Amino acid sequence: MRIEPLTAAHADAVLAIYQAGIDFGHATFETRVPSWQEWDAAHLPAHRFVAVDGDDVLGWVALSPVSARAVYRGVAEVSVYVAAEARGRGVGRALLEAVIASSEADGVWTLQAGIFPENTASLALHRACGFRVVGVRERLGRDVRRGWRDVVLLERRSAVAGVD
Repeated sequence: MRIEPLTAAHADAVLAIYQAGIDFGHATFETRVPSWQEWDAAHLPAHRFVAVDGDDVLGWVALSPVSARAVYRGVAEVSVYVAAEARGRGVGRALLEAVIASSEADGVWTLQAGIFPENTASLALHRACGFRVVGVRERLGRDVRRGWRDVVLLERRSAVAGVD
């Protein structure tokens, strides 16, 4: 397995893995996969990676800005998705470590993630990569399939990107 920058050439595989996450039911409030143009516009170009094995995309990670306000320029939301057949092989950890390194090198001081409490594997992965639970946002959103959902808010503060 190798980690490489995510490009438009990976679009079909990235969106297919995203669709599987939607189908899983505990990865996102989204109910449809966006077009590649929508996905591309929503994620920071310098902070998106894929894990590949040969020609197979095993998973992806990308950062999204949390706000356009200058005061939040160093805060980003992380999304990480691993193909079902690649889970348990260290793919998620390798992807998170890659995006942590790229974000810190670029001056991002806080990464945040919102994870459903039922997604215990994702919660454990984020904790293993230095994220801490900030709190639980109760009944934050209404899932069309499951009703009201809580979201665990996690963050990782950079030790090198200028946060005192």
